[in-house]
Amino acid sequence: MTLQLAPPPRHAPGRRTAPARRMARFDVKGVPYLLVSPYFLLFAVFGIFPLGYTLWVSLHDWELAGDTEFTGVANYGELITDEAFWNAVVNTLGMFVVATLPQMVLALLLANALNKKLRGRLLLRLGVLLPLVTSVVAVAVVFSQLYSRDYGLFNWILSWFGVDPIIWQNEKWSSWIAISTMIDWRWTGYNAIILLAAMQTIPRDLYEAAAIDGASARTQFWRITVPMLRPTIVFVVFISTIGGLTLFAEPVMFEGNPMMTGGTTGQYQTVAMFIVKSAFRDFEMGYAAAAAWLLFVLILIGTMINYWFTRRIGGAK
Repeated sequence: MTLQLAPPPRHAPGRRTAPARRMARFDVKGVPYLLVSPYFLLFAVFGIFPLGYTLWVSLHDWELAGDTEFTGVANYGELITDEAFWNAVVNTLGMFVVATLPQMVLALLLANALNKKLRGRLLLRLGVLLPLVTSVVAVAVVFSQLYSRDYGLFNWILSWFGVDPIIWQNEKWSSWIAISTMIDWRWTGYNAIILLAAMQTIPRDLYEAAAIDGASARTQFWRITVPMLRPTIVFVVFISTIGGLTLFAEPVMFEGNPMMTGGTTGQYQTVAMFIVKSAFRDFEMGYAAAAAWLLFVLILIGTMINYWFTRRIGGAK
């Protein structure tokens, strides 16, 4: 009697077919890209396309209504010689410096204070975020009253020292200070919370070892805390740079009218206000688009300068 062996199964157990192998490879290599694709699709629609379209508009004599004419880089050439544009650039940079430097220092000191053992720490930490949830309009109304010429709190305090009432909106330096205090009051707590979160990740062993070696609290702050916070400080500076160079809401509310002129002589008109005025008051869309791209370049330059500066905090090389 001869035994005949059954033929082996066409698909042996434990062996994947070619379609199954392809699906396994797709699951490992393709599914991650599929899962993150909605973000990139939305970014392409609402980010890359507007950028490209704005660049295209900036190369035209493009009015809000009417014919368009390709002019190449004529809008950029006109902007470079436009005194009003450079006045807006100077105002933006001036308010950025006046607002951002004190804001960073105050945020760092505030975060260090909130990182200590205090009663009601949770309430204090929540309290520093209250200005952030306040409406910009409400902030502008309150600060406009504080900087009022006749009945403002600041002029009243200055009168104690024999200083005549200041019309804060009439001069560059005074309007810069007024707007900068609005910005600092609203955003210092936000930056402080970010820095506080980074401080809490610093190992306590470093402070204990420094205390054993006789380092004072001030020495520990500058030798341990600040260097360990360098990446977070770089991030906060980046965010503040972008926000400061695109400053719009505070000076508009401080002005109190929709003309976007930034005062009678443009003493506190920012680049963002200049762009909106060119587009929706003068109906020069191409000119406004060119100004927007120059603002983008200004932000890149400012970010690189701040990155170079903050990288040297705590002895970085």
